[in-house]
Amino acid sequence: MSAPATSDHPRHQLNDPLGHPVRFSLTAALAQTEEIDFATLSNHLQVSDSVLSKQATARESAGYVKMRKGYIGKRPRTWLKLTKEGEQVWRNHLAARCRRLPSRHDKPITE
Repeated sequence: MSAPATSDHPRHQLNDPLGHPVRFSLTAALAQTEEIDFATLSNHLQVSDSVLSKQATARESAGYVKMRKGYIGKRPRTWLKLTKEGEQVWRNHLAARCRRLPSRHDKPITE
């Protein structure tokens, strides 16, 4: 007994790259702030600089993260923030994750 496959199942609305734990955590952290510096974000996520750099660059290439480089005194710094598109993808992903799936108390799935 199997249910017919439909495209309106909540999993079809998930953003696959956000299924990766570091990308999910990165996006969640950026969604909570206007902008955050790389070192603080790396420390918060408890990942190495190289891991964060790789994931942030991938998100930037997808158009979801904006990285800004600058200096504080003579020390180089990088700041990250979600783009408008990144914010929308995050909201859509969370909405899909939160959609209630049928429980055993709901109407049974029919063939």
